[in-house]
Amino acid sequence: IAFTYQARTSACDMIFLSGCLLLSVLGFHPTLAKVCNDYTRHGLDNNWYTRDGEKLPIMVLMPMNESALMSSISQGIEPAVQLAIQHIRESRQYSFSLITKIYDTECDNAKGLRAFFDAICYGPKHLMIFGGVCPSVTSIIAESLEGWNLVQLSFAATTPVLADRKKYPNFFRTVPSDNAVNPAVVKFLNYYNWSRVGTLTQDVQRFSEVRNDLTNELEKADIQIADTESFSNDPCVNVKKLKDNDVRIIIGQFDENLAAKVFCCAYNLNMYGSKYQWIIPGWYQGNWWEQANSTNCTTKKLLTAMEGYISVDFEPLSAKQIKGISGRTPQEYEREYKREREQKGVEASKFHGFAYDGIWVIAKTLTRVMELLRHKERHDMYHNFTVDDREVGKMVLDVMNETNFFGVTGQVMFRNGERMGTIKFTQFQEGQEVKVGEYNAIADVLDLINNTIRFQGVEPPKDRTFVRLQRRQINVPLYSILSTITILGMLMAGTFLFFNIKNRNHRLIKMSSPYMNNLIILGGMLSYASIFLFGLDGSFVSDKEFETLCTVRTWILIVGYTTAFGAMFAKTWRVHAIFKNVKMKKKIIKDQKLFIIVGGMLLIDLCILICWQIVDPLKRTVEEYSLEADPQGRDIAIRPFLEHCENTHMTIWLGIVYAYKGLLMLFGCFLAWETRNVSIPALNDSKYIGMSVYNVGIMCIIGAAVSFLTRDQPNVQFCIVALVIIFCSTITLCLVFVPKVSTAMYGLIQPYGERIVEVKQCLLCIPWSSLEINTLKFERLQRFHSPSKQIRPTQNQCQDLNSMSLSSFTQNQKKEDSKTSTSVTSLDKELEEVTMQLQDTPEKTPYIKQNHYQDVNNILSIRNFTDGKGKKSGYQTSCSSPVDHTQLSVCDSFQYVTLFSSVTVTQRKRTIYWSVIHYSPPNMSS
Repeated sequence: IAFTYQARTSACDMIFLSGCLLLSVLGFHPTLAKVCNDYTRHGLDNNWYTRDGEKLPIMVLMPMNESALMSSISQGIEPAVQLAIQHIRESRQYSFSLITKIYDTECDNAKGLRAFFDAICYGPKHLMIFGGVCPSVTSIIAESLEGWNLVQLSFAATTPVLADRKKYPNFFRTVPSDNAVNPAVVKFLNYYNWSRVGTLTQDVQRFSEVRNDLTNELEKADIQIADTESFSNDPCVNVKKLKDNDVRIIIGQFDENLAAKVFCCAYNLNMYGSKYQWIIPGWYQGNWWEQANSTNCTTKKLLTAMEGYISVDFEPLSAKQIKGISGRTPQEYEREYKREREQKGVEASKFHGFAYDGIWVIAKTLTRVMELLRHKERHDMYHNFTVDDREVGKMVLDVMNETNFFGVTGQVMFRNGERMGTIKFTQFQEGQEVKVGEYNAIADVLDLINNTIRFQGVEPPKDRTFVRLQRRQINVPLYSILSTITILGMLMAGTFLFFNIKNRNHRLIKMSSPYMNNLIILGGMLSYASIFLFGLDGSFVSDKEFETLCTVRTWILIVGYTTAFGAMFAKTWRVHAIFKNVKMKKKIIKDQKLFIIVGGMLLIDLCILICWQIVDPLKRTVEEYSLEADPQGRDIAIRPFLEHCENTHMTIWLGIVYAYKGLLMLFGCFLAWETRNVSIPALNDSKYIGMSVYNVGIMCIIGAAVSFLTRDQPNVQFCIVALVIIFCSTITLCLVFVPKVSTAMYGLIQPYGERIVEVKQCLLCIPWSSLEINTLKFERLQRFHSPSKQIRPTQNQCQDLNSMSLSSFTQNQKKEDSKTSTSVTSLDKELEEVTMQLQDTPEKTPYIKQNHYQDVNNILSIRNFTDGKGKKSGYQTSCSSPVDHTQLSVCDSFQYVTLFSSVTVTQRKRTIYWSVIHYSPPNMSS
């Protein structure tokens, strides 16, 4: 198809005249035929088939004027036509001889119609029309052939428009149509398993028609058309769109003038090489890139972008070494044609083989028609057989459809007037086109020559950027490290649990509610366990199991948090209820009630979680990210994706959970603040709870914010979440249990044993004025007895004190002393009852009497004591050395107060720190 379109200006100038002539031919052809026949009288002779040696005229229409478009094709055709007539004559198989009468159409519609009209009216009677080069002229004439009872055979008109049998029923061509390459292209695509292509088409009717037919063929073959682009002058924008749509296999339909621009754009956009494959028409002139290069790209750049393109075109001559209908092989014919052409001094035409085979088609067709007419004449019973032009034309049409022989262009046969020819594939390799295969349309077989196709890469280009989904997963070393830290935290929690269980009967642990401590540890361990589940993704579990993990890890973390902090806050609430709530003075708050409080908190959690699971359960969602280049340089793209646990109303559910947990934290802060002045370390953890709530709150806020911002970075997100959980759980457990463990390590917890009354230091002697029950604050009592602040009396002071006591007391005073001892014993009992209430002992004791509660509360609040008048009572220390039981009994008879800093009473297997304040007579001076 080495021709270009007629200039648009010429078409516009002659369009009116062409239309008038066409209307005349189509509308008045019976009248014109009658006039022409009357004038020439050739229409009366219908006995041409009866005579041997008859010269049969053939009308040849083609542009012969050198100034006309496509005249070079016609000049190269004439030697082939004359050579075919000569070979037909030499074969002596035909009883007639063909005479060609050439009419110059000049590739102009008006002049072409005028030439056709002159041939009909003033020329000999033509049985067939041979020729038709220019698409516009050929289509106009072919549309009127049915009215003239003529059949046209073209050797160069490749426009797909002429394939319409309804419009052009009497038109045949020996050259394949432009559409004939489309089945070959589809076959080539299937051979390399390319199922995704794009098209780039010049905005001209001829190319648009080919593209439309190609679209239908691709749809039949189930090949996806990723993008279809059309352009008029500048193709760069369209080429860029093809690249943006990731089109790798590009089928182009454009002439050689725009082909240079296309490949220049491809070079600038880097759309060449191992990742791309261009398929373009193969009818361009040799070295077209040099002649048609009107771009800014150099020839070197064009050759770089063009390297490896595949061109598709019909095969001008068969490559098979087979003798055809003329008794010659295609190669032998080509040598004769070359010799004939050189003698006439004309350029070769790529259509000469089709013209040569076309003359043979006409000869065979007329021979067959003559045989049919003679047969009918012999069998005519009336012996007056006649035939008209209409019947002859129909017979010619039928015989043409039965044509089948091997010519110089291959097997010659028609299907609905279209030549079923051979399509060749060539590849541009190192500056020249090399034939790499051919497609036989008759057999529908693609035959590629071995090892001739050279692709830029080690393998054929892929028809798309193959996207490999890559899961963004937790780094195994990171997961291992954090899991190890989590295991260490769980071991620490287990150690605290062992300590709490082992020392559950000691005073300090007993008063701190060991069962609540166990719940705190359990909550911490549940929080630790959730870390293992947060690190699991689709690389370890299936999609269904991942959805289950979404629910399980959420439940474990929420329940663990509530268990730990709920137990801690319940303990603090009991201290607050005893010391701050007046209404609770006569009630014993047992651990069972604290369990109910924690259970209520967990029940709220369960209600939220169950509603969440039923109404809007967590599901596995996949978030895909933009394509990334393969780090190993392969021709694939990496599309990262990340798995999330989400639902439709995720924000609402998280808001509910955060609100509930926030209220719980605020409640804990309130209790810690309210009990901050209750200075009994065994009972009150308010200071540590405040520190824990502060650290946990800050870490949770920071962790939640950073985790949301890094949701597309699973390693960072998992690291932050895990560290926040580890920190919160660890700091909470350490603040609650490290002080208790530390106290145990310094021996301040003594096991139960036999009854021991150990007087480590004789303390104070206070004069008696009135019965006062007061104590020092527990911390000050400890500091009083610390080695750095201890006031130790001298031995002389002790002796003086004893002598004075023995000489001064009377029997009445001893009686009063006995009464005071009874009061102290009563207070001791009441103090033990309060302690048992705080410890929630199983032993049942009477409620504290309302009239004694204030005295006991004074003891528990442990304030500095003064006398009723605001004066400081005199006191002095005694017995700097440990006192034995004898000294103790002597002291009991003294009319002085003996204040024991540490008295361990185990009569009821309870350890109680207490202070006994005795009295002296009013008349005592010291």
